[in-house]
Amino acid sequence: MNDCIFCKIAKGEIPCYKVYEDDKVLAFLDIAQDAFGHTVVIPKKHFANIFECDEETLSTCISAVKKISNHYVNHCGFEGVNISNNNGKAAGQTVHHIHFHIIPRKSGDGINIYNELAGDNTPLDKQLELLKLN
Repeated sequence: MNDCIFCKIAKGEIPCYKVYEDDKVLAFLDIAQDAFGHTVVIPKKHFANIFECDEETLSTCISAVKKISNHYVNHCGFEGVNISNNNGKAAGQTVHHIHFHIIPRKSGDGINIYNELAGDNTPLDKQLELLKLN
């Protein structure tokens, strides 16, 4: 995609701080610097979101997320990671190229990844009626 910033990064048209790269995946530090080590993992091939992404590419991305996360915990002094992925505008996706965020974590780091949810009192059996895969 010509105007996709992540495609331009994957093609080397825009520089990045590469954490990991193979023939299908690229991982780089997020320039927002909102958390130490905040890493973005993308497939080099463009897919807007999880709904468009094929199973093989998705699996390759998740394998890279796991490899990078293990490296952060086993070799970089972190105790865990948060992994996130937003799909669609309603879910907060701002760059429409599927990507995963890895936030390396240490106990007591003061990072609050999750906003408090408003809650929902719909009975679980009613929710299941709508959501269950048949």
